[in-house]
Amino acid sequence: QVQLVESGGGLVQAGGSLRLSCAASGRTFSMYGMGWFRQAPGKEREFVARIEPTGGGTYYSDLAKGRFTISRDDAKNAVYLQMNSLKPEDTAVYLCAAAYIFPRVDYWGQGTQVTVSS
Repeated sequence: QVQLVESGGGLVQAGGSLRLSCAASGRTFSMYGMGWFRQAPGKEREFVARIEPTGGGTYYSDLAKGRFTISRDDAKNAVYLQMNSLKPEDTAVYLCAAAYIFPRVDYWGQGTQVTVSS
């Protein structure tokens, strides 16, 4: 089993940056693909970015390309999302996810709130 706990969310002005962290527990963390999703009030949950197990690649949605960077540190059982040039429309709860077999998500974190003011 894998447990995920996000942190790093907060309030930031448009154009600012935040670095989200997802701490994972579990013996097989390195075998999971990890991803970030977000969900704003009244909107569907949407994919942001994912990273394959060590040695694999990264994938970004259009909303994230050029602004967000996903990374992982298997030695620390952690995945990160560096968010730059934030826009008000980025405001959402950001959730960390783990998938052993893509695209089925096996585990979700509780989410961390990101609010971007204009």
